[in-house]
Amino acid sequence: MSNYWSQIIRELKPYVPGEQPKENLFVKLNTNENPYPPSPRVIEAIVKAADSSLRRYPDPNCEVLKQAIADHYSIKKDNVFVGNGSDEVLALSFISFFKQSQPILFPEISYSFYEVYCSIFEIQNIRVPLTADMGIFLEDYTQPNGGIIFPNPNAPTGKLLSLDPIESLLERNNESVVIVDEAYIDFGGESAIQLIGEYANLLVAQTFSKSRSLAGLRVGAALGSEKLIEGLERAKNSFNSYPLDRLAIAGAVEAIRDKAYFRATCKKVIKTRERTVAALSKMGFSIVPSMANFIFIRPAGIQARELYTRLKDEKILVRYFDKPPIDEYLRVTIGTDADMQTFIEKIKKIIA
Repeated sequence: MSNYWSQIIRELKPYVPGEQPKENLFVKLNTNENPYPPSPRVIEAIVKAADSSLRRYPDPNCEVLKQAIADHYSIKKDNVFVGNGSDEVLALSFISFFKQSQPILFPEISYSFYEVYCSIFEIQNIRVPLTADMGIFLEDYTQPNGGIIFPNPNAPTGKLLSLDPIESLLERNNESVVIVDEAYIDFGGESAIQLIGEYANLLVAQTFSKSRSLAGLRVGAALGSEKLIEGLERAKNSFNSYPLDRLAIAGAVEAIRDKAYFRATCKKVIKTRERTVAALSKMGFSIVPSMANFIFIRPAGIQARELYTRLKDEKILVRYFDKPPIDEYLRVTIGTDADMQTFIEKIKKIIA
């Protein structure tokens, strides 16, 4: 441990990202990346933007991208904030809204970055247990709080909430900010963006990394009332005035505009997810109902940790969380049909 570290960094348990192998020898089903490339229009826009203008700073307000997002969701540009991936957007949201006298609330089993943000920003928090069937029960969030955040669908379970309980929560909880983290909403869910005009305390976070195949470009967004967006802009401009480069802006604009490609890609992932769930169910596996681009599975006839290790030996990467009660499960990203067929065949071989 370095003597130069601050006390916060000494005590911090950093977020651990999924493994990114250097060699291209693995079937990679561990970090919820899209198995399909981005829209060809994205590549064309990036190539076109890679010119002498790179010597200049990009637009700090990302006006063109904000307008494209606003047009897509039929809202105003003033309701849109963008950042360097949804992780940065969430970090700025924690700084902007969750440093309160009351603790914030989030699910006990959820995106582990929430816990890290609370540690590094010194934010009090209460982690609300999931239900017996791995669901989020928003009635449990009716208690004094300095803010609420939860993913929908949840990660790593993939389980979806409908809009009705979310709206009921917003009606009960109107004195603190509620953030709905919709990183995976495009794979079968209904976005809460349609509610932001009715609830001034609702912020919806989204990413271009999953459904729009831009994990390597780092683009995220938040959508909410003008006052919430103003708060995020104040935090951003005090931290990093130029979060998105010219290439990222150009690519993201075309990704949001090419609706046909976006819909087709999501549809393919959903169909492959359904086929994979059916195959694993026949093998006796338990699968949490998922509306994400991943599934959360409990193996039959073998421990999750052992299956994770054996799959890695077979050059297939999935995600294992060494944390009760989810240490009995594996999170598996949905790849191409060929990827998932290989995954199923390797599991059959291992179990046999």
